[in-house]
Amino acid sequence: MKLADTRAVISGGVSGLGLATAGRIVAAGGQVVLLDVDQAHAAAALADLGPRASFIAVDVTREDQVDAAVGQARAAMGSINAAVNCAGIGPAARFVGKQGAMAGAFFRRLIEVNLIGTALLCKSAAVAMQGNAPGIDGERGVIVMTASVAAFEGQIGQVAYAASKGGIVAMTLPMARELASSGIRVVTIAPGVFLTPMAQSLPPEVQQSLAKQVPFPARLGHPEEYASLVAQIVENVMLNGETIRLDGAIRMPLR
Repeated sequence: MKLADTRAVISGGVSGLGLATAGRIVAAGGQVVLLDVDQAHAAAALADLGPRASFIAVDVTREDQVDAAVGQARAAMGSINAAVNCAGIGPAARFVGKQGAMAGAFFRRLIEVNLIGTALLCKSAAVAMQGNAPGIDGERGVIVMTASVAAFEGQIGQVAYAASKGGIVAMTLPMARELASSGIRVVTIAPGVFLTPMAQSLPPEVQQSLAKQVPFPARLGHPEEYASLVAQIVENVMLNGETIRLDGAIRMPLR
């Protein structure tokens, strides 16, 4: 699939990894619909992206909202052949700390947003893609999910977050196998520490400490580097059923 022919829905699309991905697709001539709860930043995102982008307010944990948004996006662009899942949250909390055990609602919220929200968009987008005319090799679409290196090396305080991202990694291969008969590929990216709004909210000294943990390059990742990998996934039909670490060779320490 050519990036210029991409018609993508992108969750978490108005900032960070999602916005960078939208910019890469639009710059190549494709179209995007940004799905996000952050309506406050939507206007600025659309102003940057131009007429090939639009926005729909969506809570990815709400199945009815996701299905409705995918339907609207398909009508607006004529088809959907790519879905990029960037919506996510990452608060930390000890499983059992000095203040007692983690609240079940805390754990549930991360699972709902990061894991269930991803699954809801994937299945809705896959249904839309099944109606596409097959292209080269019979391809009808591609789904990109976003995990994290925490799926493999979760730190203290990341039990809930690591579980949500580990679930995404676990979905990748069986989803790719199931959707293969429809000509739909599934690939997951597991980023290291990237300079997203979440990371930018950390004190400078914490950001510097994190950057020093990356073997090479010794810095935080740029959202544009994530977007570059998405572009390669879209265009390289042999990428399927895999989780790709994008992390500068970092292996997260205990804490």
